[in-house]
Amino acid sequence: MTYNNILADENNGITTITINRPSKLNALNKETIEELHNAFDAANTSKTTKVIIVTGSGEKAFVAGADISEFANFSVEEGAKLAAKGQEILFNFVENLSTPVIAAVNGFALGGGLELAMACHFRVASDNAKLGLPEVSLGVIPGYGGTQRLPQLIGKGRAMELIMTAGMIDANQALNYGLVNHVTAQDELIPLCEKIAIKISRNSTVAIGSAIKAINANYKTSVNGYDVEINEFGNCFGTEDFKEGTTAFLQKRKADFPGN
Repeated sequence: MTYNNILADENNGITTITINRPSKLNALNKETIEELHNAFDAANTSKTTKVIIVTGSGEKAFVAGADISEFANFSVEEGAKLAAKGQEILFNFVENLSTPVIAAVNGFALGGGLELAMACHFRVASDNAKLGLPEVSLGVIPGYGGTQRLPQLIGKGRAMELIMTAGMIDANQALNYGLVNHVTAQDELIPLCEKIAIKISRNSTVAIGSAIKAINANYKTSVNGYDVEINEFGNCFGTEDFKEGTTAFLQKRKADFPGN
Protein backbone atom coordinates (compact mmCIF):
# COMPACT_ATOMS: atom_id res chain seq x y z
CA MET A 1 0.00 0.00 0.00
CA THR A 2 1.21 3.49 -0.90
CA TYR A 3 1.06 6.27 1.72
CA ASN A 4 1.61 10.01 1.52
CA ASN A 5 2.50 10.71 5.15
CA ILE A 6 3.92 7.51 6.59
CA LEU A 7 6.36 4.74 5.77
CA ALA A 8 5.81 1.07 6.60
CA ASP A 9 8.49 -1.59 6.37
CA GLU A 10 8.54 -5.20 7.56
CA ASN A 11 11.78 -7.00 8.35
CA ASN A 12 12.37 -10.17 10.37
CA GLY A 13 8.87 -10.18 11.82
CA ILE A 14 8.95 -6.51 12.84
CA THR A 15 6.88 -3.88 11.04
CA THR A 16 8.21 -0.36 11.55
CA ILE A 17 5.72 2.44 10.89
CA THR A 18 7.31 5.88 10.52
CA ILE A 19 5.26 9.06 10.53
CA ASN A 20 6.93 11.00 7.74
CA ARG A 21 5.97 14.69 7.82
CA PRO A 22 9.25 16.21 9.06
CA SER A 23 8.44 19.69 7.74
CA LYS A 24 5.37 19.64 10.03
CA LEU A 25 7.23 17.93 12.88
CA ASN A 26 5.13 14.86 12.00
CA ALA A 27 1.91 16.51 13.16
CA LEU A 28 -1.21 14.37 12.91
CA ASN A 29 -3.71 15.53 10.31
CA LYS A 30 -6.82 13.66 9.19
CA GLU A 31 -5.04 11.92 6.31
CA THR A 32 -2.15 10.79 8.51
CA ILE A 33 -4.51 9.35 11.12
CA GLU A 34 -6.34 7.38 8.42
CA GLU A 35 -3.07 6.15 6.92
CA LEU A 36 -1.85 5.08 10.35
CA HIS A 37 -5.06 3.13 10.87
CA ASN A 38 -4.55 1.31 7.59
CA ALA A 39 -0.89 0.57 8.30
CA PHE A 40 -1.58 -0.74 11.81
CA ASP A 41 -4.47 -2.84 10.50
CA ALA A 42 -2.30 -4.33 7.76
CA ALA A 43 0.50 -5.14 10.19
CA ASN A 44 -1.88 -6.66 12.71
CA THR A 45 -3.44 -8.96 10.11
CA SER A 46 -0.08 -9.91 8.56
CA LYS A 47 0.86 -13.54 9.11
CA THR A 48 4.53 -12.60 9.43
CA THR A 49 4.47 -9.46 11.62
CA LYS A 50 4.95 -10.28 15.29
CA VAL A 51 5.75 -6.81 16.67
CA ILE A 52 5.03 -3.26 15.48
CA ILE A 53 7.30 -0.27 16.16
CA VAL A 54 5.95 3.22 15.51
CA THR A 55 8.25 6.25 15.36
CA GLY A 56 8.65 9.67 13.74
CA SER A 57 11.00 10.67 10.94
CA GLY A 58 13.86 13.06 11.55
CA GLU A 59 15.59 13.94 14.81
CA LYS A 60 13.23 16.60 16.12
CA ALA A 61 9.88 14.92 16.71
CA PHE A 62 7.99 11.70 17.22
CA VAL A 63 4.77 13.66 16.71
CA ALA A 64 4.66 17.30 17.78
CA GLY A 65 0.87 17.33 18.05
CA ALA A 66 -2.25 17.53 15.94
CA ASP A 67 -2.49 19.72 12.86
CA ILE A 68 -4.34 22.63 14.47
CA SER A 69 -5.08 24.30 11.15
CA GLU A 70 -7.55 21.51 10.33
CA PHE A 71 -9.87 22.15 13.26
CA ALA A 72 -9.33 25.74 14.43
CA ASN A 73 -12.78 26.76 13.13
CA PHE A 74 -14.73 23.65 14.16
CA SER A 75 -18.10 23.85 15.93
CA VAL A 76 -18.92 22.02 19.18
CA GLU A 77 -20.43 19.13 17.23
CA GLU A 78 -17.51 18.97 14.80
CA GLY A 79 -15.02 18.95 17.67
CA ALA A 80 -16.78 16.06 19.40
CA LYS A 81 -16.91 14.08 16.14
CA LEU A 82 -13.20 14.73 15.55
CA ALA A 83 -12.30 13.26 18.94
CA ALA A 84 -14.70 10.33 18.63
CA LYS A 85 -13.51 9.30 15.18
CA GLY A 86 -9.83 9.71 16.06
CA GLN A 87 -10.20 7.57 19.16
CA GLU A 88 -12.08 4.91 17.24
CA ILE A 89 -9.87 4.51 14.19
CA LEU A 90 -6.44 5.10 15.71
CA PHE A 91 -5.92 5.51 19.45
CA ASN A 92 -8.34 2.90 20.83
CA PHE A 93 -7.62 0.77 17.77
CA VAL A 94 -3.89 0.67 18.54
CA GLU A 95 -4.44 0.01 22.23
CA ASN A 96 -6.57 -3.04 21.47
CA LEU A 97 -4.43 -4.61 18.73
CA SER A 98 -3.41 -8.20 19.41
CA THR A 99 0.05 -7.48 17.97
CA PRO A 100 2.37 -5.69 20.45
CA VAL A 101 3.05 -2.05 19.57
CA ILE A 102 6.17 -0.26 20.82
CA ALA A 103 6.37 3.54 20.57
CA ALA A 104 9.92 4.69 19.76
CA VAL A 105 9.70 8.28 20.99
CA ASN A 106 12.31 10.54 19.42
CA GLY A 107 12.18 14.26 20.18
CA PHE A 108 8.86 15.99 20.79
CA ALA A 109 5.83 13.88 21.69
CA LEU A 110 3.21 16.51 22.38
CA GLY A 111 -0.58 16.53 22.35
CA GLY A 112 -1.80 13.92 19.90
CA GLY A 113 1.75 12.62 19.65
CA LEU A 114 1.92 11.73 23.33
CA GLU A 115 -1.62 10.37 23.09
CA LEU A 116 -0.51 8.06 20.27
CA ALA A 117 2.53 6.95 22.27
CA MET A 118 0.32 6.24 25.31
CA ALA A 119 -2.06 4.18 23.17
CA CYS A 120 0.85 1.90 22.30
CA HIS A 121 1.51 -1.03 24.61
CA PHE A 122 4.69 0.55 25.96
CA ARG A 123 7.18 3.30 25.16
CA VAL A 124 10.94 3.69 24.69
CA ALA A 125 12.37 7.21 24.50
CA SER A 126 15.53 8.79 23.17
CA ASP A 127 17.39 11.04 25.58
CA ASN A 128 16.28 14.17 23.70
CA ALA A 129 12.56 13.37 24.08
CA LYS A 130 10.15 15.97 25.40
CA LEU A 131 6.66 14.83 26.35
CA GLY A 132 3.53 16.75 27.27
CA LEU A 133 -0.13 17.58 26.69
CA PRO A 134 -0.23 21.35 26.04
CA GLU A 135 -3.85 21.52 24.85
CA VAL A 136 -5.15 23.81 27.62
CA SER A 137 -2.78 26.51 26.37
CA LEU A 138 -4.95 26.51 23.22
CA GLY A 139 -8.24 26.60 25.12
CA VAL A 140 -9.04 22.93 24.61
CA ILE A 141 -8.29 19.63 26.37
CA PRO A 142 -6.68 16.41 25.13
CA GLY A 143 -9.27 14.66 22.97
CA TYR A 144 -7.58 11.46 21.87
CA GLY A 145 -7.60 9.69 25.24
CA GLY A 146 -4.96 11.78 26.99
CA THR A 147 -7.05 12.61 30.06
CA GLN A 148 -7.66 8.89 30.59
CA ARG A 149 -4.38 7.19 29.72
CA LEU A 150 -1.98 9.67 31.33
CA PRO A 151 -3.44 9.22 34.86
CA GLN A 152 -3.42 5.44 34.32
CA LEU A 153 0.28 5.58 33.53
CA ILE A 154 1.65 8.19 35.93
CA GLY A 155 -1.07 8.73 38.54
CA LYS A 156 -3.84 11.29 38.94
CA GLY A 157 -1.89 14.05 40.66
CA ARG A 158 1.01 14.09 38.23
CA ALA A 159 -1.37 13.92 35.28
CA MET A 160 -3.43 16.81 36.65
CA GLU A 161 -0.32 18.95 37.02
CA LEU A 162 1.10 18.08 33.61
CA ILE A 163 -2.19 18.76 31.82
CA MET A 164 -3.09 21.93 33.76
CA THR A 165 0.35 23.51 33.38
CA ALA A 166 0.55 22.52 29.68
CA GLY A 167 4.15 21.70 30.49
CA MET A 168 6.69 19.27 29.11
CA ILE A 169 8.84 16.70 30.86
CA ASP A 170 12.11 15.30 29.58
CA ALA A 171 12.91 11.66 28.96
CA ASN A 172 14.44 11.03 32.38
CA GLN A 173 11.44 12.54 34.15
CA ALA A 174 9.17 10.41 31.97
CA LEU A 175 11.19 7.36 32.99
CA ASN A 176 10.89 8.33 36.65
CA TYR A 177 7.13 8.74 36.25
CA GLY A 178 6.77 5.38 34.52
CA LEU A 179 5.56 7.00 31.32
CA VAL A 180 8.37 5.33 29.34
CA ASN A 181 10.08 1.99 30.00
CA HIS A 182 13.57 2.86 28.79
CA VAL A 183 15.68 5.89 27.80
CA THR A 184 18.56 5.57 25.38
CA ALA A 185 20.72 7.61 23.04
CA GLN A 186 18.95 8.73 19.88
CA ASP A 187 21.04 6.55 17.56
CA GLU A 188 20.27 3.54 19.77
CA LEU A 189 16.51 4.10 19.94
CA ILE A 190 15.39 1.86 17.06
CA PRO A 191 18.05 -0.81 17.75
CA LEU A 192 16.88 -1.05 21.37
CA CYS A 193 13.24 -1.30 20.29
CA GLU A 194 14.20 -4.00 17.79
CA LYS A 195 16.10 -5.89 20.48
CA ILE A 196 13.02 -5.88 22.71
CA ALA A 197 10.82 -6.81 19.73
CA ILE A 198 13.00 -9.83 18.96
CA LYS A 199 12.61 -11.05 22.55
CA ILE A 200 8.84 -10.66 22.25
CA SER A 201 8.73 -12.42 18.88
CA ARG A 202 10.23 -15.60 20.34
CA ASN A 203 7.08 -16.13 22.39
CA SER A 204 3.56 -17.23 21.46
CA THR A 205 1.77 -14.55 19.46
CA VAL A 206 -1.55 -16.09 20.47
CA ALA A 207 -0.71 -15.92 24.18
CA ILE A 208 0.59 -12.36 23.83
CA GLY A 209 -2.66 -11.29 22.19
CA SER A 210 -4.59 -12.84 25.07
CA ALA A 211 -2.34 -11.09 27.61
CA ILE A 212 -2.92 -7.72 25.94
CA LYS A 213 -6.68 -8.27 26.08
CA ALA A 214 -6.58 -9.27 29.75
CA ILE A 215 -4.32 -6.39 30.80
CA ASN A 216 -6.43 -3.82 28.96
CA ALA A 217 -9.57 -5.17 30.63
CA ASN A 218 -8.29 -3.88 33.98
CA TYR A 219 -8.74 -0.33 32.67
CA LYS A 220 -12.30 -0.73 31.38
CA THR A 221 -14.81 0.24 34.05
CA SER A 222 -17.61 -1.98 32.74
CA VAL A 223 -15.42 -5.11 32.49
CA ASN A 224 -14.18 -7.50 35.17
CA GLY A 225 -10.53 -7.97 34.29
CA TYR A 226 -10.21 -11.10 36.38
CA ASP A 227 -13.01 -12.75 34.42
CA VAL A 228 -11.33 -11.79 31.15
CA GLU A 229 -8.07 -13.27 32.41
CA ILE A 230 -9.81 -16.52 33.38
CA ASN A 231 -11.45 -16.79 29.95
CA GLU A 232 -8.27 -15.97 28.05
CA PHE A 233 -6.25 -18.37 30.20
CA GLY A 234 -8.73 -21.12 29.39
CA ASN A 235 -8.74 -20.28 25.69
CA CYS A 236 -4.98 -20.75 25.55
CA PHE A 237 -5.42 -24.45 26.33
CA GLY A 238 -7.15 -24.93 23.00
CA THR A 239 -4.33 -23.48 20.91
CA GLU A 240 -1.53 -25.15 18.98
CA ASP A 241 0.87 -22.69 20.60
CA PHE A 242 0.01 -24.11 24.03
CA LYS A 243 0.60 -27.65 22.83
CA GLU A 244 3.93 -26.68 21.30
CA GLY A 245 5.03 -24.58 24.28
CA THR A 246 4.31 -27.24 26.89
CA THR A 247 5.72 -30.04 24.74
CA ALA A 248 8.93 -28.08 24.11
CA PHE A 249 9.27 -27.37 27.83
CA LEU A 250 8.89 -31.04 28.75
CA GLN A 251 11.31 -32.05 26.01
CA LYS A 252 13.77 -29.37 27.14
CA ARG A 253 13.97 -27.64 23.77
CA LYS A 254 13.09 -24.22 22.41
CA ALA A 255 9.50 -23.84 21.29
CA ASP A 256 8.67 -23.23 17.64
CA PHE A 257 5.26 -21.60 17.92
CA PRO A 258 2.95 -22.01 14.92
CA GLY A 259 0.97 -18.89 15.89
CA ASN A 260 -2.46 -20.44 16.21
